[in-house]
Amino acid sequence: MDIVLKNGKIITAHSSYFADLWIRDQKIQAIGLDLEISGAKIIDVRGQYILPGAIDVHTHLEFSAVNGICSSDDYFAGTRAAACGGVTTVFDFVTQQKGEGIREAAARRDRLCAPKACVDYAFHVALTDLRADVLEEFAHAAQEGLTSYKLYMVYRECGLMMSDAEIYQALRRSGETGTLIEVHAENQDIIEMNIEQFRAAGTLTPWYHYLSRPEAVEADADLRVIHWAKALHVPLYIVHLANAEGVQAVREARREGYEIYAETCPQYLAFTSEVYKRPDACDFVCSPPMKGKTSQDALWQGIRDGTISTIATDHCPFSQKDKERGRQDFTKIPNGCMGIETMYPYMLSAANTGRISFARAVELCAENPARIFGCPAKGRLEPGMDADLVLFDPAREFTITQQAMHSAGDYTIWEGMKLSGRIMAAYSRGRLVYADGEFLGEAGWGAFVRCQPNV
Repeated sequence: MDIVLKNGKIITAHSSYFADLWIRDQKIQAIGLDLEISGAKIIDVRGQYILPGAIDVHTHLEFSAVNGICSSDDYFAGTRAAACGGVTTVFDFVTQQKGEGIREAAARRDRLCAPKACVDYAFHVALTDLRADVLEEFAHAAQEGLTSYKLYMVYRECGLMMSDAEIYQALRRSGETGTLIEVHAENQDIIEMNIEQFRAAGTLTPWYHYLSRPEAVEADADLRVIHWAKALHVPLYIVHLANAEGVQAVREARREGYEIYAETCPQYLAFTSEVYKRPDACDFVCSPPMKGKTSQDALWQGIRDGTISTIATDHCPFSQKDKERGRQDFTKIPNGCMGIETMYPYMLSAANTGRISFARAVELCAENPARIFGCPAKGRLEPGMDADLVLFDPAREFTITQQAMHSAGDYTIWEGMKLSGRIMAAYSRGRLVYADGEFLGEAGWGAFVRCQPNV
């Protein structure tokens, strides 16, 4: 069915203007003034902004943590929440099992995901077994749409941590294959030492989660991995950057001409380490943890000056009961926070109140993620692009409550936050999947996005 959105304000990463937008066959067909399409359904969106759907490039859906605890959002609930927050594409992490290849791991995950996904999805593969054949497979996997690989500098106890040499090898191979290495950067040895000292002293409340992984622990790892990427002259993507020194290191590398990308998350922009002193501190435990005000200010400055390339969520919610297991021992708290439904509303609210521009919000949440990860049909409002878009009413206000969310979680760290402006509708490839607080999509609608290598 043809749909024409009439009288809206088009918002892109480069401009804004009033126009109509024509959708047919899941694509944007035309954008222009006074479009007249025979037989089209006309929707007057006067007073609303039309923006590209967001792309959340960092999610952990149906994620199994230590001790058999599983995150509360399966693929259906997580992508339902995404749709209701204006996120029309999600990137989920596939964790490679020992002995698996990259494509084998992704195929295993896709069998779980495809029947449940409500919006389009892609995969990053988190490598845990970097054998010679896996390095060789980078090129073949990239041709099948698997172009980004994550390596952890932490979580030795879970079997996820990779050695410095393995990360260096992966970076070198990525440069040969047009793929992209993502790194969770923290210093595991110092974290373990801190935890041992806190345990011996009997100081294991959530505040000590932050103290075990303070600013310097993250910054040290940021500087080391940036140094390796610069030495090899290859791209690097740092996930969930949360500290001021790391922001500065990324800024300097980019000024020197290196292709270094940094992602940060809304929780680091909205909260500081003071949350770990609150009665509900367990709810905020994630890694890296929220940092001090100096780091928060540095992240916002990095957003404004282009040092930060993307906003993503690291969406990995757990039930309140599972979080509370570690009230007296933070090492027992499953790490992760929710954010897939609140990311775009939060960033658009920041734009609506003048903290950043709407163009910058679109760039961070849609255009840059699509460009960096090789999704040419996503992230922009142009003829020929997928009709992934949202309608945003800048005159509405919205207060986040768990009751209004569409996740399977039983709480939200964003409870009570007031936002300026509200997402009123979301379209996934031209299909209305959310409107006026109601999910209208269905499981299985989401399609796998084959990312393109940077060659």
